[in-house]
Amino acid sequence: MSKQTINIAITGLNNTDNPGPGVPVIRGIRESQDLDVKIIGMAYENLEPGIYMPGITDITYLIPYPSAGTKVFLNRIMEIHERERIDLIIPNFDAELYTFIKSEKLLAQKGIRTFLPSLNQLEERSKSNLPAFGEKYGIRIPKSREIVSLIDIPSLREDFDYPLLVKGKFYDAYLAYNSEQVITHFNKISAKWGLPVIIQEFIKGTEVNVVALGDGTGRTVAAVSMRKQYITDKGKAWGGITIDDSQMMEITRDIIAKTRWKGGMELEMIKTSSGEYFLIEINPRIPAWVYLAVGAGQNIPEYMVKMAMGENVPTSQEYQVGKMFIRYSWDMLGDIGQFEKISMDGELQHSDEF
Repeated sequence: MSKQTINIAITGLNNTDNPGPGVPVIRGIRESQDLDVKIIGMAYENLEPGIYMPGITDITYLIPYPSAGTKVFLNRIMEIHERERIDLIIPNFDAELYTFIKSEKLLAQKGIRTFLPSLNQLEERSKSNLPAFGEKYGIRIPKSREIVSLIDIPSLREDFDYPLLVKGKFYDAYLAYNSEQVITHFNKISAKWGLPVIIQEFIKGTEVNVVALGDGTGRTVAAVSMRKQYITDKGKAWGGITIDDSQMMEITRDIIAKTRWKGGMELEMIKTSSGEYFLIEINPRIPAWVYLAVGAGQNIPEYMVKMAMGENVPTSQEYQVGKMFIRYSWDMLGDIGQFEKISMDGELQHSDEF
């Protein structure tokens, strides 16, 4: 295909110890040999590292959290659109997907494309609905239960053995070895993400993940599997290695075929010592470790952009097994003028000199 200039707005620039997918998604897009892009960063906080990292965004704007209300949120998007002529938006947080999916038609009327699952697809795979999802599609799911109050905790012993997992409806998962720890995690998670909080059976085994891309017709355009080598206290992969696991890939393609998933997704699974697979979570967007897939030979962010812009993208099945990633911290130096500009003006252009 011939090169095209595309203005792409991307969220998820919080490249911290709990990293968002925005920076690795941008890195993948910039490595495309076919696409000529302008990257418009959209940040929720003025200290998100992706704002200041050289070579990531061309310009970055502050936007309000979706919790500020759909009208306020979309008004800011349209203000940016008037200035930048956004061709495509790639949201990278679970918590913002509902707003973007509900606003998909309005965005399209303004000339802004997206490549997202439907609202039904989003809700069907939610943590609270995962047991029903597993039953519908024939996938093993750990025993799960929603709780909405501290008074629900004592009765957990009737259905669960300790340790068990305490999860937020969007993010965060903590292992609890007793009811006191469940109370601590419940309070922390509910204050941050709201209710319900999900209790999930702890399955002992190896955590394996798949990043995949569906075209909305049931076809798996790309998929790469990896095993976590190092996990932080927030449950995030800080190191991982691509693996060849045909059964896990078969599960992934089967889910995408049956659900007709559109967009990126991450499947989190536990492989037991007996070779059984339990699906513990489906994240409805590209994960933060997607740059490993790019390095292994499948540029999933690039494929998504091309499909969103109406291009035909062939199925990609081969990737390099044994490719490894390791995250690390890096003291990036900037200037107070950059911080002042994004804080006061709500925008920062990387051509600005400080």
